[in-house]
Amino acid sequence: MSADKKGTPVVYVALGDSTGVGIGARRGVGYAGRLFERIERVRPGSKFINLCVSGATGGDVLRGQVGRVREARPTLATLGIGINDIGHYVALEQFTRNYEEIVARLKEDPSLPVVIANIPDISYAPALPRSMREEVNSRILLFNEEISKIVERRSLLLVDIYAMSHEAAPSHPEFFSDDGFHPSDEGYEYWAKTMWPTVKKAIGE
Repeated sequence: MSADKKGTPVVYVALGDSTGVGIGARRGVGYAGRLFERIERVRPGSKFINLCVSGATGGDVLRGQVGRVREARPTLATLGIGINDIGHYVALEQFTRNYEEIVARLKEDPSLPVVIANIPDISYAPALPRSMREEVNSRILLFNEEISKIVERRSLLLVDIYAMSHEAAPSHPEFFSDDGFHPSDEGYEYWAKTMWPTVKKAIGE
């Protein structure tokens, strides 16, 4: 069921990792919660089901999150996963298989709008040793290429968080939290601001 009528409350389900939870933010709200704040302003009475789990990989989303989507009867879903797959050196082929299956499960309801956030450029994270930055960035680009292929095949909505972070992070150190890895409140707010136009389109605003 699609939230395509103006004024209709949205049932928003978020799938993903710590960036959806808000680890690193002073008020503990990640990009998903900030998107919901925006949704609620234009669609009062909307509902937010946050299935994101800190540390989750694509395999974890497949095993522990996507199976809980149907019972929520969502009218919008977002998916942001892959940072921990990079960190745990999950093989590209395995990540791609997991991602394909997650999307296939989400699109069992073909009318459900699904907004994809690809993997941000974490190679600028202060906590990441400089010697690892080139390798990490190369892996992110490979993983994001596979995400783009899946998005195109499935006609999903993609927000290029990689491009946003690659451009913004070098000149905005305040976008990183004190742990030098996760986004700060400012970083999450910028992330949600980047996603909002696509989410608005998905809900028919």
